[in-house]
Amino acid sequence: MGSTAHDDTARLPATLLTDARHGRATTDAREIRSYEKSLERSRLSLHRPDRPSEFTLLGRRWDLLDHVFAPPYSPSTRTAAGLLGLDSAAPSGTAAPLAPDAPAFLEVGSGAGVIAVQAALAGNRVSAVDVNEHAVRNTALNAARHGVADRLEAVHGDLLAPFAGRRFDRIFWSSNYVLAPEEYVFHTDHERAYVDPGYRAHRRYLTEAVHHLTPGGRALLHFCDRGQLDLLTRIAAEQGRALKTLAGRTVLEGESAVRHMLIEITAAH
Repeated sequence: MGSTAHDDTARLPATLLTDARHGRATTDAREIRSYEKSLERSRLSLHRPDRPSEFTLLGRRWDLLDHVFAPPYSPSTRTAAGLLGLDSAAPSGTAAPLAPDAPAFLEVGSGAGVIAVQAALAGNRVSAVDVNEHAVRNTALNAARHGVADRLEAVHGDLLAPFAGRRFDRIFWSSNYVLAPEEYVFHTDHERAYVDPGYRAHRRYLTEAVHHLTPGGRALLHFCDRGQLDLLTRIAAEQGRALKTLAGRTVLEGESAVRHMLIEITAAH
């Protein structure tokens, strides 16, 4: 493990998060979409000498295990929480009451468990799945830390595969939106959080998510300019799916202004 504490606010100040209405700087799409650079970010995140075993995000302290995507080094987790309205789910140390008919929330790719725990604190009954076994343990660890282990199950598996026959009121995936070549072979599970070879995982999610929804349920995807929205839209059409952008934010990542968006997936009519 690395150092014992890390505060994300100094590295990623809130002033860098802007509403889409305020515009954005010009960004070289080839630069931010480079899968090689994303894989390098993955390697650097794993091996930084100052990689923390704890960090602060959304006003709470979180455990971070080795081999798990590190929210302190990317704005994606905080941005996703904001797009979902989960950036201030409940005061620190408290959880909303869990009603007998509490909404069922599924997070795909839970990582350290920040979104899943925030959803549980907001009064949802939560399932969280990750293909990385270290991430599954990390999610369970943070669920216990914040007192929601009774309402959050952490499951090891690939996308929606562990949930045959189950339905949810809301399904959410903050995806590995950078496109890698179809033939790319992952060297670590950690890389799976950064790139998607041939958009195979995206194709599966677009196809399968709507089949796991309750009546009136919603399938959601966090995507951004690092991905290729035009290709995603074509794949969705091929699968009989329609995409609708519900919300967006622009985040300054280094010198690049990157547009993040929350997309709803529905069956095309």
